[in-house]
Amino acid sequence: AVLPLMRKPELVERARDVAAMLRQHFMVDYDETQSIGRRYRRQDEIGTPYCITIDYETLEDRAVTIRDRDTMEQVRVPISRLVEELGQRLAAS
Repeated sequence: AVLPLMRKPELVERARDVAAMLRQHFMVDYDETQSIGRRYRRQDEIGTPYCITIDYETLEDRAVTIRDRDTMEQVRVPISRLVEELGQRLAAS
């Protein structure tokens, strides 16, 4: 799932771009409703293995945060490596 941290136009636009890129390779949900905590919980409940968070740092460094549902680990990954990183993580699970 791709989740902008807040419903600010610049975050929503970047999040939609990332979601469109990922949809070429994976099944992707996009959600910008409610608080980020509620969106994480909703994705956890339906079994989404990874959530991609677009935040204000993303606008500066072109990196996103990948949150693992099972371990709650969060890592920053450049958008340019996101497809490769998710592919590796999904293949290993």
